[in-house]
Amino acid sequence: MADALLERIDGLVGHGIERVIGGHHRRRLKRAGRLDQLDPPREASLWAAEDPPPRTGCALDVLVDGGQALPRIAEMLDGARSHIHIAGWHVTPDFGLTRHKEASRLRDLLGELAERVEVKVVLWAGAPVPVFTPTRAAVRRVRDDLVRGTRVQCALDAHERPMHCHHEKLVIVDGEVAFVGGIDLTSLGGDRFDSSDHAMQGRLGWHDASSLVRGPAVADVAAHFAARWGEVTGEQLEQALPPPPAGELDLQVVRTVPDKVYDFLPQGDFRILESYTRALRSASRFVYLESQFLWSPQVVGILAAKLREPPSDDFRVVVLLPAKPNNGSDTTRGQLGVLAEADDGGGRFLATTISARSGGLTGPLYVHAKIGIVDDRWLTIGSANINEHSFFNDTEMNVVTCDPRLARETRLRLWAEHLERSIEEVSGDPATVIDELWRPIATEQLERQQRGDPLTHHLLELAGVSRRSMALLGPLNSLAVDG
Repeated sequence: MADALLERIDGLVGHGIERVIGGHHRRRLKRAGRLDQLDPPREASLWAAEDPPPRTGCALDVLVDGGQALPRIAEMLDGARSHIHIAGWHVTPDFGLTRHKEASRLRDLLGELAERVEVKVVLWAGAPVPVFTPTRAAVRRVRDDLVRGTRVQCALDAHERPMHCHHEKLVIVDGEVAFVGGIDLTSLGGDRFDSSDHAMQGRLGWHDASSLVRGPAVADVAAHFAARWGEVTGEQLEQALPPPPAGELDLQVVRTVPDKVYDFLPQGDFRILESYTRALRSASRFVYLESQFLWSPQVVGILAAKLREPPSDDFRVVVLLPAKPNNGSDTTRGQLGVLAEADDGGGRFLATTISARSGGLTGPLYVHAKIGIVDDRWLTIGSANINEHSFFNDTEMNVVTCDPRLARETRLRLWAEHLERSIEEVSGDPATVIDELWRPIATEQLERQQRGDPLTHHLLELAGVSRRSMALLGPLNSLAVDG
């Protein structure tokens, strides 16, 4: 009885802190004139309001895992004719974009390219206090390695909120193509060069995703880079004209820029949060999320309400998360427990993770992708996680499309990868595939893990989400760190 009472008190205080955080965000965005991005009109368009609007005539290639994305980046860099602009959380100078024996390291590749085209790189300046990585000193060494003996220009951006960072991962070539996604050009933490089979390797495996954008939306990506570059260096880049149409897709670039950080946007921009809010409120059949973190009380609140009162009998929510996030914990935050409680045994919610596997050997695999798919009619890919860092405090960039064909194709590719099935085997009704493949596989693998038996599949259910554990500690951490 004492334990139950303490748990109840823990939960009540935790909920109270979350309400304080929510009130803080509401007041902050109201002062910035951005309240509609926190609480957009209901029953409205899936597109975020304000600028930039959706651009017509675009093309989007979804690049799943580094083994597909990184060689495409290398290919586009090699073909550059005028300029290359890169914005990253962090880069590693000796990082290899390809894995053949003659492959150039990033420093050498950019140095060679800078002999014939303009190469500009803007990086987060690093943690101002050495309590997390990369440190300011480490990033200065990276900059020095990139520019030493080369024509590469590298600027370090220290315009950040305390305990937050610049998190977008952008590569822009000639103002004609742009990579927008979650893959950093670094070996820090794990091996970004992973493939869809996620075989065991010497380093931590890494499931991730990026996108290749063509067409008029590239100009929106380029304009954001130019604004940051100008703020950091004082050099104003020439505004490029939007490239001509490259496809038939409507595509919108959305971003997070904190308020009171940049002179070019003092009121900030929170349209990634707005975009997720619009899409999740509209969900009627299913929600599929891949994210490094699932901490956002706003997102969880929307999903929990739908689980308590499902919009349809076959409504489902599936999330794919890392087994052990590199800071914080979804189980500690308790948000997955909120969703499990809202589901109340209804079988509509499933939290999963994946592992690396080669034969009978299994090992850790980090989920770093940031993908959202709703009802096969809304798709987002980018750098933003589902937490307050990405929605309010870090700089981030995502792309959004409401193209049903691309949304469905992307979901089927991801589901085929995680379920180890063919596209045809996962292309049935989403609720049926979740009930007959996702849940049985994930549950059976978790049971094997708990018995100490070898895993026979990449996918397994995420343990420890049956209740809202440590409900006080998570919100306290959120209050201190996420702000």
